[in-house]
Amino acid sequence: MSAPKTILRSVLMAAMVISASTAGQMMFSAPAYAQEEDDGPRQPPPTRRSDTLSDRVYRVIAEVQELMNPTEEGVEPDLEAAKEELDELNERYDSLNDFEKATMLNFYTNYYLGVDDITNALRIFEQILTIEGLRPEQRLRSLQSLGQLYASEERFEDAIRTLEEWRSLSETENATVFNVLALSHYNLQNYEAAITNLLAYMDMLRAEGREIARNIYSLLNVMYIEREDYANALEVTKTMVGLFDEGSDWRNLAAIYGFLDDDAKRIQTMELAYVKGYLQSEGEFMNLAQSLAGLDAPMRGIEILEDGMDQGIVEVTGDNLRRLTQMYIVASEFAAAVEPAERLVEIVDDAEAWDYLGYIHLMNRDYEGAVTAMQTALNKGGLENAGEVQLSLARALVELDRFDEALTAAQRARDLGTNNAGQFVSFVESSKARHEALQQRKQEAIEYYRS
Repeated sequence: MSAPKTILRSVLMAAMVISASTAGQMMFSAPAYAQEEDDGPRQPPPTRRSDTLSDRVYRVIAEVQELMNPTEEGVEPDLEAAKEELDELNERYDSLNDFEKATMLNFYTNYYLGVDDITNALRIFEQILTIEGLRPEQRLRSLQSLGQLYASEERFEDAIRTLEEWRSLSETENATVFNVLALSHYNLQNYEAAITNLLAYMDMLRAEGREIARNIYSLLNVMYIEREDYANALEVTKTMVGLFDEGSDWRNLAAIYGFLDDDAKRIQTMELAYVKGYLQSEGEFMNLAQSLAGLDAPMRGIEILEDGMDQGIVEVTGDNLRRLTQMYIVASEFAAAVEPAERLVEIVDDAEAWDYLGYIHLMNRDYEGAVTAMQTALNKGGLENAGEVQLSLARALVELDRFDEALTAAQRARDLGTNNAGQFVSFVESSKARHEALQQRKQEAIEYYRS
């Protein structure tokens, strides 16, 4: 059952209690022709009135009331026996006055609601409203109960029509009526009317000093978001954060800041939710970590992402290790980047992963490791930045004085159109010549001192 329908059922159960209580009070009105006992001859009963119970009907209703709500302690209600009494009385329906009909039918509604026979309860409420001489308060009570029943059965248009009729006849407003109207309009996606009625409901609760439940704020928030009224949604969500301080409220607040394109407050709110321990999903951890990296706070993002992994919320997958490695590179924390990069190549073993590892080794001046990783990346193929990898490989090979290999790598980078590759070819050639000249002079010096 959906949340709105659950609320409607709760409202209906409350109405059932009120209806039963009211009917019980009506029952104890004095009979129309009850007389004090005397010794004189009995006078004929007065003309039947339409707003009181006859003695015979009073006795039946009293018995029904006792069967439904026993006054004796330990006695269980006997609804079926009460129904039999009502059925016998109903056989004389046409002879009953309007007040007797309404009273009897009210007890029928109590019975049908008590056994959860909503179809017959609806039928009886509809019948009550056909009584010509129905008292105004009885008509209002029946309209409200009928409207709530329609709503509980998802007959939302009937509910709205009936409750608006109640409002047109009633001299006062009613919080429950506003609530059911709001929920009915909501289920019909009439969000503007739903919001108007829900706000009226909330105003009445405040005026009566009653607490507004969290799900009411949530419903209002959902409707504002459905209408893309993010400014009002923001205010409602801020209120919920202040009143309830639940994780979902903080996450919703961050999402609304996102709708409003206020990325700084979105990230700030998500980080506060993280500090409070309210982030629950891998996506939330990943979103916050990458957002912080984008705000030039990659180390904070790394801390959050690794914490998510440590908690088991963020799975240690190739994709997640790839993001973690990228964040270390963005942070220029190359020494710390080695461990996640090595775990990455173990898991995915693809060209891009080996490229990351090679670049990290290069920045750490581990030229042998850089050459091995970059050559592995190039051998696996499929790199979109193959020219840049060739150029980085050439740089590492130069540092190892492996000039011929460096020249080959630099020329390949140049052939692929990599920026500055042509200049680096010249650099490798001059470096090779300089190295060979130095080696030649060194050899000549050695031979000189040996001779």
